[in-house]
Amino acid sequence: MKLLTLALAILIALIQYPLWLGRGSWLRVWEVDQQIQAQREINRKLQARNTALDAEVNDLKQGFEAVEERARSELGMIKQDEIFFQILDDQGSRAARPKP
Repeated sequence: MKLLTLALAILIALIQYPLWLGRGSWLRVWEVDQQIQAQREINRKLQARNTALDAEVNDLKQGFEAVEERARSELGMIKQDEIFFQILDDQGSRAARPKP
């Protein structure tokens, strides 16, 4: 009887092995679930970035204000017959001066 109990215990252990440690084990399912959650977070961030870029593209296609703003801020352009004034604060002018 003890031999039969031992054999059944070993058989149950062998049956349980794939469930806990095999290819489709609970541990592997948990790891894949963690990877899926991480990928969803990455996808959410990328989707937000894509939405912002899409809005910027639409703004550049439809309105001239965005193009003008970019030309002014990034390229330093001004309109024809426009006078440009650059005002430096006191600390900015001191930092630009070479020290004797």
